[in-house]
Amino acid sequence: MSAPHRGAALSNLSLAAMLGLSLLFGAAAPALAAATKGPDTVADTAARVMDAVVNISTSQTVAPSRSVPTPELPPGSPFEEFFEEFFKRRQQQGEENGGRPRRVSSLGSGFVIDPAGFIVTNNHVIADADEIYANFADGSRLKAELVGRDTKVDLALLKVTPPEGKTLTSVKFGDSDVLRVGDWVMAIGNPFGLGGTLTVGVISARNRDINSGPYDNFLQTDAAINRGNSGGPLFDMDGNVIGINTAIISPSGGSIGIGFAVPANTAVPVIAQLKEFGETRRGWIGVRIQQVTDEIAESLSLGRTRGALVGSVTDDGPAAKGGIKAGDVIVKFDGKDVKDMRALPIIVADTPVDKQVDVVVVRKGKEETLKLAVGRLDENDKPADTEAPATPDKPAPDAATTTKLMGLEIAELTPELRSRFKLKDDAKGVVIVTVQPNTPAADRGLVAGNLILEVNQEATATPKDVENRIATLKKDGRRSALLMISDAGGQVRFTALPVD
Repeated sequence: MSAPHRGAALSNLSLAAMLGLSLLFGAAAPALAAATKGPDTVADTAARVMDAVVNISTSQTVAPSRSVPTPELPPGSPFEEFFEEFFKRRQQQGEENGGRPRRVSSLGSGFVIDPAGFIVTNNHVIADADEIYANFADGSRLKAELVGRDTKVDLALLKVTPPEGKTLTSVKFGDSDVLRVGDWVMAIGNPFGLGGTLTVGVISARNRDINSGPYDNFLQTDAAINRGNSGGPLFDMDGNVIGINTAIISPSGGSIGIGFAVPANTAVPVIAQLKEFGETRRGWIGVRIQQVTDEIAESLSLGRTRGALVGSVTDDGPAAKGGIKAGDVIVKFDGKDVKDMRALPIIVADTPVDKQVDVVVVRKGKEETLKLAVGRLDENDKPADTEAPATPDKPAPDAATTTKLMGLEIAELTPELRSRFKLKDDAKGVVIVTVQPNTPAADRGLVAGNLILEVNQEATATPKDVENRIATLKKDGRRSALLMISDAGGQVRFTALPVD
């Protein structure tokens, strides 16, 4: 699998690890067309929009490599001496030639959204490019300047200057939210350098998360798109752009009928900001969130799994000023339902900075409506953090009085324990001394040195507080307890443990 620009960012995909996730530009590879019967014809629609689709060509200067790594071979291998001599000779030759830099080129796709010369493509198509050119269907070639880019959604806005007296053909964005699975779509692009290529398919799925960024909600299509289609438009049958083709899943680099496009409704506000400011200005509220599991939903009386659980709140951030607290579950933001943790960063990011919004949270089993002013996200920061993986710890036995419950051995926080677990002077709560292996507590990443701050949103200072709260939950017929946990660094998260 080859992915010249964003490949490293996507290499951690579990799905890609099995099937191979490739970005849609580069060298040629065999393609497999989607075996499906399309509409009788799309010729009229294609004729209207084809001239708005351009081929994007880029070039860049690559610094020479001063050394060639020698393959690792088992000690004593009969080829060890041969390979060492061969690669040493190659390295010497490179140094003797002065290690001259070389020019490399790449191809992608794009489309004109404004006759004034604004062109949309993927950021990975033009990343690190020294020169960018837009090649039009009539054979003309115009140099393009970068207006702005957004790495998180992988979009870029370019600008060309049309020749005097020439009007560029442009296309408009449609409403990607009205698309249904099974609706026909049409892709036009520059696969393998074969410009002006059209394919037809359907929307296979919506809101796909392929772990390429914090705002993943891709459209999935079986329209045949390949390397070189990156940045090209995905049209509906009326000729409106409803997506920007970005990635495919493929073990060979060619289409197997699983492609992904950034939805138009995600792209439009990003492109508008790039055009106006040259950068993106996303909303931000300053919360650290985590997924609401079935156990957490039951412990908080949510009725069903929904919303985003607030693990912690940034001091003096919009959420803190609006009254949001750790342990709240955000179920609605600015009138939009928050179906799960992944939905919240997307909704917040699309909300205009400084807008006053209503936020509905569930707190201690009851819904409350809070108001806050949306802040601006620093693009160098993460939009929302999730809980970090814990590191197991095996402390020495402690002489402090301990209590055992739910697979945990807990104790009141003493100076000795504070020193042993390197806890801050102002740390509070009940300290976990040991975690029993092969228990739900161990499975959920609890480790010795963690602090229990709350049980079901009630503060705990002693093991007796924890015991009493667990006993009350059992009496009320609850099956799990929601624990607010803090690590030695003060990072807070929530986890639910069975009380039986």
